[in-house]
Amino acid sequence: MRDNAMPRRRFLTAAGAIGLAGAAGVVATTSTACATTSSSAAPRTEPATHHAAAGLMTLIGSYTSASPAGRGLEVAIRDDEGKLEQSAVVDGVPDASFFAWSPDHKYLYVTNELVPNGTITAVDLSQHHPVVLGSKPSGGAGPTHLSVHPSGEFIFTAHYTDGKVAVHRRNADGSIGDQTDLIQHPGAQPHAHQVLVDPSKRWVVAVDLGADAVFVYAFDAATGKLTQHQHLELPAGTGPRHLAFNYTRAYLLAELKSEITVLDWDLDAGRFTAGQVIGTREPDASGENFPAEIAVTRDAKFAYASNRGDNNIATFAITEAGLEFRGTTPVGGDWPRHFSLDPEQTSLFVANQRSGAITRLARDANTGALTPTDDVYECPSVAAITFHG
Repeated sequence: MRDNAMPRRRFLTAAGAIGLAGAAGVVATTSTACATTSSSAAPRTEPATHHAAAGLMTLIGSYTSASPAGRGLEVAIRDDEGKLEQSAVVDGVPDASFFAWSPDHKYLYVTNELVPNGTITAVDLSQHHPVVLGSKPSGGAGPTHLSVHPSGEFIFTAHYTDGKVAVHRRNADGSIGDQTDLIQHPGAQPHAHQVLVDPSKRWVVAVDLGADAVFVYAFDAATGKLTQHQHLELPAGTGPRHLAFNYTRAYLLAELKSEITVLDWDLDAGRFTAGQVIGTREPDASGENFPAEIAVTRDAKFAYASNRGDNNIATFAITEAGLEFRGTTPVGGDWPRHFSLDPEQTSLFVANQRSGAITRLARDANTGALTPTDDVYECPSVAAITFHG
């Protein structure tokens, strides 16, 4: 998100869309502002992997109010070689900065990172083309992350600008219902950056960069209310941004310290205990660096984190003891704000905000190794990507 209190964050941008040209709320386009390109350089050797399924709808988001202006919610189609081809732009979804799917993967929810009055938007994809169901006030300023409860009945939204966490009901038709709770994080400059439900489905976890803390909330599914259960404090200046769960573990990525803290997670007690701390950079790396996204593979053997500044993806092997650093891979772009593994988990697609491009890294599922490819999808002020698969 963009915040005057932290000038270095002013470059942040947004995320995704899905759909087919001619659908309600969709404008077909042949503009080259967001188009697929391939380098003329000699092809790189990629790990042997099976080809991706063709025709996968890909959702891309960007900041419409940025310079250069992004397109908001955008649709691309992935071909059988893993390349993205532009399809359409979805009208009425400004400053799209993050996505969350309904449990049945038929509805997409998008943060519109507006200040001072943020909104969230619901998009119906049940017929495999996007129909915007409408937007609701998010409950705060600069909504930057959201998630859907596994029951499908509630939506949680984290607000970076004012440090609030909101809860909304989710209607049976996929639209966004009434707000049921609004929590203000404490501190002089709270910046709630992520909110998600734990693997037991009992607890709601919010990561706050400005408060240097992780908050655990008990959630009442009858009333839609949150009750603070744990306030895990991190060392001052850590700047926690996102975490990824691995059942009884979680990996907490720090934006301001370029490190990951391994957290043991007690599902019954709803409490984190901090353990191993490991860096995200190469030993000889220098200059400013601000990690952004972290993800765990489906088989829970590897974790990946993006480094904005070093402009690479750090690879970690997941071990009994915690994480083992395996090295970094250049992303082929500038400022990797977000990345997403495709459904087959044979490629990692990186949203490079400053260079306005999505690049693809091929992935070896056995070793976790990433290999750059020549595939580039140009899109101004891009920030996130997801797949309808």
